Amino acid sequence: MTSLIALLCLTSFSNTFSLGAFPAILPELARGGGLVDWQLGAVASAFGFARMTADIPIGLFLTHHLRRAVVIGPGVLAVGAAVLTSGGPFPLLVLGRLLMGVGHAVGMVAGLTAILHYRTGPSLASALNAYEFSAMIGILCGTVLIGVLPSGLAWNWALLATCAPQLIGLLALPALLRTLPRYPSAGPRPLFARQAAAGPDARVTAITPAAALAFVAGGAIAVAYSTVEQFSIPLRGSREFGLERAGVARLLLVVQIFDIAALLPLGVLADRRGTGRVLVAVLLVMAGASVLVGFGTLPLVTAGCALYGLSMAGWMLPLGVLRRETPPEHVAWRTGLYRVCVDGGIFLGPFLAGLLGAGRAPVLAGVWAAALAVTSLLFLVRERRRS
Repeated sequence: MTSLIALLCLTSFSNTFSLGAFPAILPELARGGGLVDWQLGAVASAFGFARMTADIPIGLFLTHHLRRAVVIGPGVLAVGAAVLTSGGPFPLLVLGRLLMGVGHAVGMVAGLTAILHYRTGPSLASALNAYEFSAMIGILCGTVLIGVLPSGLAWNWALLATCAPQLIGLLALPALLRTLPRYPSAGPRPLFARQAAAGPDARVTAITPAAALAFVAGGAIAVAYSTVEQFSIPLRGSREFGLERAGVARLLLVVQIFDIAALLPLGVLADRRGTGRVLVAVLLVMAGASVLVGFGTLPLVTAGCALYGLSMAGWMLPLGVLRRETPPEHVAWRTGLYRVCVDGGIFLGPFLAGLLGAGRAPVLAGVWAAALAVTSLLFLVRERRRS
C-alpha cells in the first residue's frame, strides 16, 4: 500500500498548483475583466460550489467505480483550466472554475476514499496528512511560481503556466491504476450506490454524534479558510496595504509554509494522542487566526497567516474521527457526504464575502471565529464523555 499512497500523493501534488496561484491573480482578474465585488466573489466561489454539488454523486459513484474516478478527475480539471485561462467574459470564467471544481472534487474524494479503504489502523492520520502534505506542496509551488513570473505577463497566461504540472498527474495514471486493488468480479455493478456490501452482512448504521461533529468541524474549517484565502488576504492586501501580486503571494506563502511544516508532525501527534483531542486545539488556533486576519494591521495579518497555516495542518483530522465512526462498506458514501460540508464551506466563504463587499468582510471573520470556538468546545465535551 506504500506505493499506492505515494502515487496518490503525486497526483494530489500535481493537481493543486492552480489552487495556490489563483488567489494571487484575483485583483488583476477584477481589474482586467472589470468585475465588481459580487462577480469576483462568484468566480472565486464557483470552484467550491461545483465541488459541493458534485460531492454526493461522486461519493455514490466511488462505491463501485473508484478506478474510473481516478481517470476522470484529472481530465475534467485540465478542461476547466483551459476554459478559465481563455480569458473570456464573466460567464466563461465561472464555467472554467466550475469545471475545475468538479475535476478536483473527483480526484480528491477518490484519493481520500482509497486511503480510508486501504490504510486503516493507527497510521491513518499520518497517511491522510501525507496526502494533504503533497497537496499543500503543490499549492505552495503554485504560489511561488505565480509570484516569480513577470508582473507584465497577463493573468491568464500566468495562471496557465501554473496549471502545466497537471500533466504529471495524467502521466502517472497508468501506474496508479496498477496499484489500485480490483474489486472481485460479481456481475454488473450499479453506477451509484450508498454501500458496497449487500445481503445479510450489510449494516445500516446511523450517523453518531461524533460523526456529526466531524461534519460540522470540516465545514467550519473550510468556510473560515476559504474566506481568508480566496477573499480577505488578496483584497485586504491589495486595497488596504497596497500590495502587488508578489506581495499577496508572500502572505499566502506564510500560510502554506507553516501548514507544510506542521502537517506530518501533527499527523503523528494525532495517531499517538488521539485525533479528537488534537482537533480541539486546531479549531481554537484557527479561531484566533480568523480574528487576526480579519481585523489586524499588516503585521498582525502576517501573524494570523502563520497561525492559519498551523491550524490548516489539521484539515484532515475530522476525517479520522469520521472513519472511526463509519463501517467500511459506507466509507465512500460518508466521505462524499463529508466533502459536501467542506466544499459547501469553500463556496460559502468567498460568496458571502463578495455579497457583503470587501469593507464588511471582517464581520464574517468574527462569525467564523465564533463558530470554530463553539465547535471546539462541543468536540472537547464529546471526547471527554467518550474517554
